[in-house]
Amino acid sequence: MGWAARFLTAAAFLAAGLLFAPDALRLGGGSGDGNAATAAAAARLVHLLAFATAWGAGLWVTFVGGIVMFKYLPRHQFGNLQGKMFPAYFTLISVCSAISVAAFAYLHPWKTSSTIERYQLGFLLSALGCNLSNLLVSTPMTVEMMMKRHKMEKDLGIGTEVGYSKNAETAKRSPALAAMNRKFGMIHGLSSLANIMSFGSLAMHSWYLSSKLDL
Repeated sequence: MGWAARFLTAAAFLAAGLLFAPDALRLGGGSGDGNAATAAAAARLVHLLAFATAWGAGLWVTFVGGIVMFKYLPRHQFGNLQGKMFPAYFTLISVCSAISVAAFAYLHPWKTSSTIERYQLGFLLSALGCNLSNLLVSTPMTVEMMMKRHKMEKDLGIGTEVGYSKNAETAKRSPALAAMNRKFGMIHGLSSLANIMSFGSLAMHSWYLSSKLDL
């Protein structure tokens, strides 16, 4: 199934959901007219979908997908895959974070929003900033450094194994590889920290959203 078919299928299910909640797009958040109420309801839907996508993608990539791939793929194969996946991943969650910020700001204008709502906008902006820093700065640097380390490891005859054991052993005898490991570890660590901070900011916002549910 191609991407277009998958998107259309998801859109069809979303539209079908209106059959089971026909009042969803008529629930306004204020006392405005019908058009304003519909726009507010649509903004809430867009915000929820964008937030859920960013949250779900972050949860999977950070705590499931990456760990499983690292455990079972040869290290250079794992690194090459990550080098292709992470730009797409950070693009996705950056776009979703930006949409969440825009929708939430529309629903809660700064001048009339409460202190809690301003904090929530701050969390969403924090997630967006962390994701953009990864997309535009950290990830390109990490991938470039990884490619340099791969070349050095290939020259040393390692990299096809699973895990870091051979790298650690070889680095004890190769000062150049040890220095490269430190540089890569620093850049990769900053990227991971930004990713965790983004995930944490979205987690904070999830508590706010859960407080608004009436199940």
